[in-house]
Amino acid sequence: MIRKSYLLATDLDNTLVGDPEALKHLFTFYKEKEFDPGLIYVTGRHLNSALSLIQQEKLPSPDILITDVGTAIYHAPDWSEDKTWATWVNETWLPEDVLSIFKNTPALVRQKLPHQKRISFTVRSRQSNIVQAIQAKLYAHNIPCHLVYSSGCDLDILPERSGKGKAVEYVLQKYAKNDVKILLAGDSGNDADMLTLGYPAVIVGNAQEELSKLPSHTLLYRAVEYYAAGIKEAWDHFYPAAQQ
Repeated sequence: MIRKSYLLATDLDNTLVGDPEALKHLFTFYKEKEFDPGLIYVTGRHLNSALSLIQQEKLPSPDILITDVGTAIYHAPDWSEDKTWATWVNETWLPEDVLSIFKNTPALVRQKLPHQKRISFTVRSRQSNIVQAIQAKLYAHNIPCHLVYSSGCDLDILPERSGKGKAVEYVLQKYAKNDVKILLAGDSGNDADMLTLGYPAVIVGNAQEELSKLPSHTLLYRAVEYYAAGIKEAWDHFYPAAQQ
């Protein structure tokens, strides 16, 4: 990936994945135009779940896989974890304290995960202030963390040094060319910090309403097309000259 001139960093579910024909067209386009972009998949799924989806959807293998909403980074082809990132992220992470605080909270249903890289809940309550209340409780207990609420029900409590945006920034600085031409793609609230890094980025047409609140910016493209077709639409927008 270090030597590649183009790079696609994209969420998986409902961004890259969702329309098989659009997905096929996107990668056929890259092949025909000889872009051969480096690939970073950035997902809320844990490692085994992400690998299962990649196999199920017959996705091209990425160079780097960022999982668990940016709390873990893995390198192809053996999916070894980036130890530097893991050490940095987990230095201030207190998952047992988080679980203790919210163990008897009726509004929260804990999601089953094979690890504690993040603590994730489904939010039962539709109260407008529920997320703010959770944030205030964490603050009151001096728990350093990063809170991400997305899709109207998914609440991820992450190490304070993590998140999709911070993970992507780390990967770009450490592994990508300085002048790489990049496109970031996402569809929901847990993609927001990635999409607002200041690189060319696309909100696909089928995105969650929560992303409509992001400020307009010349480097943030709001696609009409859905899923991978929205990525292709944005690629044409940002890199038209490269297609000649």
